[in-house]
Amino acid sequence: MKRTAVIIAVTNGVILTFLGSAINITLPAMGKEFGLNTVQLGWIVTSFLLTSTAFLLPFGRLSDIIGRKKIFLIGITTYSIVTFLIAVLPGSAAGLIALRALHGLTASMLFVTGVTLLISIFPPSERGKILGINTACVYLGLSLGPSLGGALTHYFSWRSVFIITAVVNFFLAFYVMLKLKGEWADAKGESFDIKGSIIYILSFSAMFAGFSIIPKASGFILTAMGFIAFIIFIVYENKKPFPILKTAIFKENKAFTMAIASTLINFSATFGVAFLMSLYLQNMKGFSALHAGEIMLVQPALQIICSLFSGRLADRKDPQIIASAGMAISVLGLIMLIFVQENTSLLYIITALGVLGIGFGVFSSPNTTAAMNAVEKQYFGVASSLLWTMRLMGQIISMGITMIVFTLITKEAAATAENSGLFLRSMKIIFIIFALLCFIGVFLKTRKKAVNAD
Repeated sequence: MKRTAVIIAVTNGVILTFLGSAINITLPAMGKEFGLNTVQLGWIVTSFLLTSTAFLLPFGRLSDIIGRKKIFLIGITTYSIVTFLIAVLPGSAAGLIALRALHGLTASMLFVTGVTLLISIFPPSERGKILGINTACVYLGLSLGPSLGGALTHYFSWRSVFIITAVVNFFLAFYVMLKLKGEWADAKGESFDIKGSIIYILSFSAMFAGFSIIPKASGFILTAMGFIAFIIFIVYENKKPFPILKTAIFKENKAFTMAIASTLINFSATFGVAFLMSLYLQNMKGFSALHAGEIMLVQPALQIICSLFSGRLADRKDPQIIASAGMAISVLGLIMLIFVQENTSLLYIITALGVLGIGFGVFSSPNTTAAMNAVEKQYFGVASSLLWTMRLMGQIISMGITMIVFTLITKEAAATAENSGLFLRSMKIIFIIFALLCFIGVFLKTRKKAVNAD
């Protein structure tokens, strides 16, 4: 059973993150085929993130009630179908964006159940090790995306990336049906809050969509409306006997609260690095996309190695302390990137990215271990969905910070060698903000003991 769960979880992790990173390589080809501008291309990514974030918590709660295997199986099957449809159906930009939104909805079921299946089967004494392996496979998918996705797009078409992903996922769905026996539903018998779920989905959708178009006035208005709706959601949930989000999980469990806050801060401070360094290496240094991708591989490669060791270490030592150490290493990497100039040596850049990769690798799996060990079994699905929500929100915040600074400094000028002064000034300010955020995250820890012991 353990071996089967590992195969399922790691394959799911690799495929999800592979497609997530590969799509950035396929965007130019999509834009050429459909005649899309930059904003429309952005919505191919944003529509996926919007729905996947909005549906994470409801599906996490539902998996605790009706079964994590059931939600995973529904998710992998529908995700495979939609992935295939994206490859063969879209004849317009609107159709492609709509399918990507549906893609995000199906992916949310996989985000929340991939890890919870592992921790439902493995005891706390082995969770750090197994989460380390799972995290390493996630980073492997991130590493494969630009290289393999680029090769498939170059030699075949962008649609081939989706076709291969769909085929692998179809096989994974059959494997789950044949090999994974049993079910895990620790909140079985409790009711599912449909009204609360609708309010939550609408509030997060508004906040997410609004933040993605800041600094436009409509972005601020939509974000504010989403925030107000979220407050209404919290008030409503506090009156429900079986809410989709038990707010007491934050009030009574400081260890879990600190872990998910650390997740939000870490992703907010690091996700935009790849975007910035890709532009810097190609537009400022003049490297090809292939060469830039090879340079940037150092970060996920070290993340893979370090996550394996830090996951095992988290089984023997306080995972919160290890996660804080990882955050501190990330601060050092971000500080190094602050001083990058147009003539900075390649060795310095590789070293800075390597330090950042080590920091993230040391942080990630111990932080997940700390979060999941801090909650009762019946909240595994909700806890996992909250972790993924913080990751995706962090990604949006990171890109939001990046685009706001660029808009204010460069006045939306293109990131070309002619505008190198404005670009480098913007990048320096962004890395300073990222480093400060990460520095705050170093101190977000508590010594409260884990609550689940079986």
